[in-house]
Amino acid sequence: MKTSIKIQSEENLTSQKRMKSGIKFSFLTLLLFSALFFSSKVTFAHCDTMDGPVIADAQKAISQNNVNYVLKWIRPQDEVEIKETFNLSMKVRVLSPEAKELADKYFFETLVRIHRNGEGVPFTGVKPSGTPIDEKILAADKSIEIGNLSPLKDLVPKDKLAELKKRFDKVMSLKNFDVNNVEAGREYIEAYVQFFKFAEGEEEGHNPNHIEEGGHL
Repeated sequence: MKTSIKIQSEENLTSQKRMKSGIKFSFLTLLLFSALFFSSKVTFAHCDTMDGPVIADAQKAISQNNVNYVLKWIRPQDEVEIKETFNLSMKVRVLSPEAKELADKYFFETLVRIHRNGEGVPFTGVKPSGTPIDEKILAADKSIEIGNLSPLKDLVPKDKLAELKKRFDKVMSLKNFDVNNVEAGREYIEAYVQFFKFAEGEEEGHNPNHIEEGGHL
């Protein structure tokens, strides 16, 4: 009888161990899948990297001591927070090299966080310089830089090129706005977003209130 109870007890322990092991394995698998899924989305994000356009404008804002360089990337209702963050960062960064690094990082992260919040997506940090960017995004940026669509020619279906050019032409027509005209900047970003999304193959799916709230990418 004791032997039977002992065997049953050992079987129960073995079963529990297997169950715990299975749960642990399933959890780790889910965790790994989630990490890979979200990291792949983040890795190819455009606006939350040190090489992206948001940080580029943040660096211009600092070098020129003019917060207007970044206001086009955020909604009007978020301007107060960004201006306060910028002013505080500019005061602190002159104290020491360490203070400068921390102040800049604080400004960059706050700006990207608020920008991402305006897009309706979570903030997962500012990715380092050199983070891989999708080739279509790089090609779209290059097109704006050189003033023609040749970098995108082989990356977009031919039947989409007419609409792509229409959106590109609008971007180029709005590109040379006065940095201190924030509304003009937001109009440019709205066109910029629509161009990039179409180039990536995402014709819709962005916030319909972009014009009122400011464009996001």
